[in-house]
Amino acid sequence: MAQTQIPEAPAEKPLVLLIPGLDGSGAGHWQRRWADEMEDAQMVDLGLWAKPHRNTWINRLNLSVQRAGRPVVLVAHSLGCLLTAWWAKFEQPGWSNPVIGALLVAPPEVDFFPRDDRLNGFAPTPADALPFPSILVASRNDPWIGFPTAKLLAKQWGSQFEDAGDAGHINADSKLGSWDEGKRLLHRLMNTQPAAATSHVPLNGDWSEGLEYRS
Repeated sequence: MAQTQIPEAPAEKPLVLLIPGLDGSGAGHWQRRWADEMEDAQMVDLGLWAKPHRNTWINRLNLSVQRAGRPVVLVAHSLGCLLTAWWAKFEQPGWSNPVIGALLVAPPEVDFFPRDDRLNGFAPTPADALPFPSILVASRNDPWIGFPTAKLLAKQWGSQFEDAGDAGHINADSKLGSWDEGKRLLHRLMNTQPAAATSHVPLNGDWSEGLEYRS
């Protein structure tokens, strides 16, 4: 007697969490456009936009991730990229964690000569490789970070590197509209096989140290 095959349940569509940076992503920013245009995308309300506090932002991002109730893809811009790296370092997400990937756009320099003193609380830059697939996008004329530094950061985080050309800080001033190229990268990331991340192991440090950040 032939066995009846039970069809596999369709994969749950990931939630795209958009993580702004310093001062938030205002009108005209591609992140704001994505939130309006995409059914499965929403902005993370980190608060304290004008005076960011690293530990508070980590907790609020973590709350958004845990409340999603389904797989999550993080799409971070500027200081949101550093927040993503710090969140991964402290939360130590494993394969059961909802986060399945991250698109990291225009991370700023926070260690040496940061452009804004408000970035100092996010230094030093975590050097640990991220435990999920990621793509880091950098511009050749970004005033917030040198191009070689961005390439080195991608290597440290275990991220695929994408050259955005001369696109400034890849923000509203860059006049990207809805940034179709970014959507293409997001689609590529969301179709990355999870097994590709097995090589993403820490380059420096030991995540078993039980770091505390909630005080």
